[in-house]
Amino acid sequence: MALVVQKYGGTSVGTVERIKNVAKKVMAAKQRGNEVVVVVSAMAGETNRLLALAQQISELPDERERDVLLASGEQVSSSLLSLAIKDLGQPARSFLGHQVRIETDKAYGKARIKSIDSTRIKRALKAGEIVVVAGFQGVDEEDNITTLGRGGSDTSAVAMAAALQANVCEIYTDVEGVFTTDPGICPKARKLDRISYEEMIEMASTGAKVLQIRSVELAKNFAVPVHVRSSFSEAEGTWVIEEDKSMDSVLVSGVTYDKDEAKITLLKVPDRPGLAAQIFSPIAEAHIVVDMIIQNASEDGTTDLTFTVSKADYKKAISLVEKTASAIQAKGIKVDPNIAKVSIVGVGMRTHAGVAAKMFRVLAREGINIEMISTSEIKISVVIGEKQMERAVRVLHEEFIEKQGNL
Repeated sequence: MALVVQKYGGTSVGTVERIKNVAKKVMAAKQRGNEVVVVVSAMAGETNRLLALAQQISELPDERERDVLLASGEQVSSSLLSLAIKDLGQPARSFLGHQVRIETDKAYGKARIKSIDSTRIKRALKAGEIVVVAGFQGVDEEDNITTLGRGGSDTSAVAMAAALQANVCEIYTDVEGVFTTDPGICPKARKLDRISYEEMIEMASTGAKVLQIRSVELAKNFAVPVHVRSSFSEAEGTWVIEEDKSMDSVLVSGVTYDKDEAKITLLKVPDRPGLAAQIFSPIAEAHIVVDMIIQNASEDGTTDLTFTVSKADYKKAISLVEKTASAIQAKGIKVDPNIAKVSIVGVGMRTHAGVAAKMFRVLAREGINIEMISTSEIKISVVIGEKQMERAVRVLHEEFIEKQGNL
């Protein structure tokens, strides 16, 4: 008997009829002889609706109370799915984050899972029940409700699979798997049969929305096989697994983009030791993730310091930077929210030279100006103007994937 953890996203449980359809898929997995744990997101649009209600009360809602509000969306979908499974004649039991003790840190809105107590889940499975767990939520050590950030139900599911030592974690969504790029931008994008944990981490961190980055990090750390597939078909999806030698033969596996970033520049910062730490420490303490950083020193003893953060955090980041800028006698702050990050990702880059130069030539040929550059062993990212993003994705996909024999 295998233990299967399934996760269904917001579109998969977006209506009562879709919830009934999910119940049938869960039942089918149970009837194949599996023990089944299901993790669900809130119904499509529900989190945004709840957030809008909070913002009608306060432009910047208290983070603790916002998490209490947002966690209610998953409570609704988990109970409805449990009811639908029971209506099909199968015993089921729903649990909220605090009931199975998904303990997190105190970072409201982007909490990280510290531990999961699987005792009640194992007891329910032993009794022959299908277990339905509310995703996206947990509690801190003082029992305050916390949420895991957008896409957090992915992380809930993989963490649950790791805690239970499940045979597989199936991520059901509204797409058939992981694609070489967004099919809405490139009609020739294709579904990948397999992708390594490392590549998926880079793709998730550079804008691919199919999996939350922390879920892939957990999958890699605990060797959890992840199967990304559609809840609306029975087609095989994409397996996220350990890298093997055959993957090195593919230079670029995917082209990703992210329009959800803003660029902040501190002008003429005095060039002396310790100022970078002074600038970024308050940002880190506010749990704001900084992506790219560029520092340009000049001959007059000052430097311009540019970095990017998510658009959701950039107003908070600006307020923190304004305080620091005054203290360190910087000459001003510039903000540009109209940017996009475009990236190419592939484990084959480890063994091939000249990839960056080729990427820059392709963009230059199209008249696309590069504002910032960031690299890792298997990724190259550039920041460009938001209006040029789609064209950049298309030409890079054509050059690195379509022309390389991957299509």
